[in-house]
Amino acid sequence: MDAFYALALLACPLGMGAMMWFMMKGGNRQQGATPAPQDKNAGFAGFDKDPRQQEMDALREEIAGLRAKVDSQPEAPAQERTR
Repeated sequence: MDAFYALALLACPLGMGAMMWFMMKGGNRQQGATPAPQDKNAGFAGFDKDPRQQEMDALREEIAGLRAKVDSQPEAPAQERTR
């Protein structure tokens, strides 16, 4: 019964060590190769552009439009601004 508890106690650290060893062993295969240059827009199937970048561009346009709208309004008297 003591052997079972010892095995159960060591299962997690030994399993983690084995996983780390296998991951490091697999990573050494590609160590000598130079990585291919990455295109910012590559890797997003069905999209011309990174969807996150499209969202950022849309938000920037919306902010610019709101700023232009606020800048075009006449200055409110100090009394109305404080309410």
